[in-house]
Amino acid sequence: MVGIVIVSHSHRIAEGVAELAREMGGPEVRLETAGGLDEVDGADGRQRPIGTDAVRVMQAIERAWSDDGVLVLMDLGSAVLSAELAIDLLGDERRDQILLCEAPLVEGAVAAAVTAKLGMALEAVAAEARTGLASKIAHLGTEMAGSIAAETSPHDEAGPVPAAEDEGVIARLSVGVAHGLHARPAARFVQTAAGFDAVVTVRNLTTGAGPADGTSLNGVATLGVREGHEVEVRASGPGAAGAIAALEALAARRFDEPEAAQAPEATSDEVSLPPERDRSEPSHVDEDADTGLLTGFAASPGVAVGELRRLHAPALAVPPGEASDADVELDALDTALRATATAIAGQRDGVAALAGEDDARIFDAHLLFLRDAALLEPARAAIRDRHSTAARAWHDAVETVGATWDGLDDGYMRARAIDLRSVGQQVLAHILGVEMPAVRLDAPGIVVAGDLTPADTAGLDPETALGIVAAHGGPTSHAAVLARALGIPAVVGVGTGALSIPEGTILAVDGARGEVRVAPPADDLARFEAERRLRLERLARLRETSSQPATTRDGTLVEVAANVGGPGEVAAAVAAGADGVGLFRTEFLFMQRDTLPDEHEQEAAYRAASEALGDRPLLVRTLDAGADKPVAALRQAPEANPFLGVRGIRLGLARPDLLQAQLRALLRVAADHHIRVMFPMIATTDELAQARAAVERARAATGVDADMEVGIMIEVPAAALTAAALAAHADFFSIGTNDLTQYTLAADRGNELVARLNDPLHPAVLRLIALTVEGAETHGRWVGVCGELAGDELAAPLLLGLGVRELSMAGAAIAAVKHAVRSTTLDDARALAARALGCPSAAAVRNMLGAP
Repeated sequence: MVGIVIVSHSHRIAEGVAELAREMGGPEVRLETAGGLDEVDGADGRQRPIGTDAVRVMQAIERAWSDDGVLVLMDLGSAVLSAELAIDLLGDERRDQILLCEAPLVEGAVAAAVTAKLGMALEAVAAEARTGLASKIAHLGTEMAGSIAAETSPHDEAGPVPAAEDEGVIARLSVGVAHGLHARPAARFVQTAAGFDAVVTVRNLTTGAGPADGTSLNGVATLGVREGHEVEVRASGPGAAGAIAALEALAARRFDEPEAAQAPEATSDEVSLPPERDRSEPSHVDEDADTGLLTGFAASPGVAVGELRRLHAPALAVPPGEASDADVELDALDTALRATATAIAGQRDGVAALAGEDDARIFDAHLLFLRDAALLEPARAAIRDRHSTAARAWHDAVETVGATWDGLDDGYMRARAIDLRSVGQQVLAHILGVEMPAVRLDAPGIVVAGDLTPADTAGLDPETALGIVAAHGGPTSHAAVLARALGIPAVVGVGTGALSIPEGTILAVDGARGEVRVAPPADDLARFEAERRLRLERLARLRETSSQPATTRDGTLVEVAANVGGPGEVAAAVAAGADGVGLFRTEFLFMQRDTLPDEHEQEAAYRAASEALGDRPLLVRTLDAGADKPVAALRQAPEANPFLGVRGIRLGLARPDLLQAQLRALLRVAADHHIRVMFPMIATTDELAQARAAVERARAATGVDADMEVGIMIEVPAAALTAAALAAHADFFSIGTNDLTQYTLAADRGNELVARLNDPLHPAVLRLIALTVEGAETHGRWVGVCGELAGDELAAPLLLGLGVRELSMAGAAIAAVKHAVRSTTLDDARALAARALGCPSAAAVRNMLGAP
């Protein structure tokens, strides 16, 4: 008997549908549910959180498993994505026996249960589920359905007009959203039309374009429907009236576009994160159109002047040749489409968690590209009929549709071709089995984007990326951190207005003040150039002594180290004067790839870094994935709050295979080099005990009894407050002020809307640093800082006064920080720290330090 799985965002809806289906089909029907996010209802009786979880869907399929197959019915949105991911988790051997059905949830489940009880095959059960609405439509009739649509119509007419029998049902819709049916509203239109058993077409009455397939995103969007245009929608088939009614209602809701969505959407290369702020509310960020001034957050010091540039991903080359087996190529295309869908769904979940559904909807359009008949039918036809490879067929289909976008009159709509080609490149990379090429600049200038991923920023060349301006993010976002590491002046959180500035416009960036001048006059350009020259001259003087030790005027030696993301950055850090590496971010070995690095690859990376350091220490942080550092190859289930979820050491303990591979690789290198290892996100002594036990298991497995210091990061307030207990089991502490600040002040470090709260100089954070040092001293442990505060030359004496004796930072900051250490005495530093701890706010501390 065919098994049935009900997937819903709501646990109660899923159980209710299952109860009704069992009543009709009988208790012997194999029927399981996956609704909501938690395993059990809350203890206080509240309903489980709304949402879908791919792991729970997978488990429900396993419970309903039958050799006859499993039919999966879903309600909407991410339920479909979770079901698709669940199939991938189950593996290829079961995929052909699972069918995801687009039938209506309630009626489809009842029809499927009745048919499954009769012992029918999987396809027959699915076909019966798809006709679940037929009896309702027959009972209500098109006249009643039309009257329902009239009640929701935004027009004066009496709703959709029944046409001649061969024409179906027709309605006219006025489009009243900014930029017309661009990606997000077009995606909503397509999703709505596809939810009915009907053939839907749409025509732009204002321009005469069309008709186009109403379930094709490319078909709808390339009609060039702009604000104020009128479209004609036709639907035929059993669900025609319902489709028209739903589309009328969607138009009445302005296609579910938020009122504030008047600024252009970000493209795939410029992912828009938090929604644009309400300018009526006070904010650190300001835009002054009259003076051409954008103000945001000072992210990386320095001054830069240049033309506005946007990042572009180089096109992948399609190998020549014909396919010998069409079935193999079709399977390759389908596999690549599924893999890309999984990756995009993960991006969508991440943006939705950070910024909400409105900003995440752009990814709905990207997902629809992967199911669009305008792309898939020509690609599959080329494979079947013309012996094309999957790569060639997909590339040609994307370029054909992209050319249609390019031919539109509306420049804003033409820009949406970037989204299509970006998604197309992701699919092509999966087909070819290669990594997506890193984004690049076509010419030197100031990079402007919605936000930059760590991989995007790490791939920038300071010779061409003269400065960075990001619409979103805070001063400790990853884009800001890496900009400082590269020594590129940067301002973040300037607002989405920056995204509408034409490419080629002259920008002047002041990364210390957090200011961007748009098309500045000649006198401003001269001032910026003078400031840039003075700063470079000062840095040149400081770098003359950067390789010398950092010793205070009264003789206290302070280790000044570098934060790096891979072995390739170590030589530059040493040249900048680093006494060692105080943070080797191993997650960069894992990101932007489909497979996990094996033990030998990791050992080679750690050994290369150690050899570049000579006898200097290499401090390696074990994998700190999760939250804002996702690793696609780990296939982690979505979490409602990933910053408080399975990340850092929690992931390492949950995946001992990953942790053991890292530790074994590190121990082998430690046999010949000075290696320190530290565990991230430690919150309890139990976690530290488990981590230390993992080190001993790795020692036993390798037989290497190397002298390797084992420490922890202090990022969680609980760890700072219990530092004395933790110090009994750790050789050292390294304070990650970025995460410690965001957890202490409950302010996401990547969200510019709360970034003004996220200040590591807040007295609460400083007191936690003091408590950490106090706890470490009870067991004679040393304390370092590897967060961004360590690279602030004004804060260096303050940290020394709090008891910190190691500072690790971006290489570009080493010379200035060493100079700051040499310019103070320990007594003066302690007096400064005492005054800072008595300040009422971060602003007061900054004023005391003389910070801008």
